[in-house]
Amino acid sequence: MIGKLKGLIDTVGEDFIILDVHGVGYLVHCSSRTLARLHHVGDPASLAIETHVREDAIRLYGFTTDAERDWFRLLQTVQGVGAKVALAILGTMSPEELAASIARQDKARIAQAQGIGPRLAARLVAELKDKAPPNLAFGKGETAMNGHAETQEPQAVQDAISALLTLGYGRPQAAGAAAAAQEALGGAADVAALIRHSLKLLAP
Repeated sequence: MIGKLKGLIDTVGEDFIILDVHGVGYLVHCSSRTLARLHHVGDPASLAIETHVREDAIRLYGFTTDAERDWFRLLQTVQGVGAKVALAILGTMSPEELAASIARQDKARIAQAQGIGPRLAARLVAELKDKAPPNLAFGKGETAMNGHAETQEPQAVQDAISALLTLGYGRPQAAGAAAAAQEALGGAADVAALIRHSLKLLAP
């Protein structure tokens, strides 16, 4: 199985890129968010890869972070969600936004993705509300696949997550809400502000 590819962008298509790895071109399907970061032909790129093997085809799916790939896998555990729908969801929102939407049971936000109706959106938030991929452990940081190590989550975010856990929220909900709060308020937000904003996001 292919788990990672590193090379030069040869071609950019509507829903894929061809990555030139030492003269071999790999066709890799990507979400629209990922493609937006990989639109310059000739640029170097490093992608986390999910390989799907079927009797008649082998398909590669590429992601700029491990968290995106792990959400891609997790989304497909829900009945009615295949690779195409999972990519559509990840094309509409980041892993942090997805976690926050699930945490606050925001079916309408998830239903904005192409191919997601109200019934499937409701199933997604219901089945994934207590789940999160391993790489969504916000307190441990995340490594981007393009050679840049992302910084560890600020102490304020970690403290906000801890506070939400003591209030009875599960770790996926707490982590998703705290990440969304930081994104909304900015990196300088203190713990109290993060907690207040997180509780607004988590309110029914």
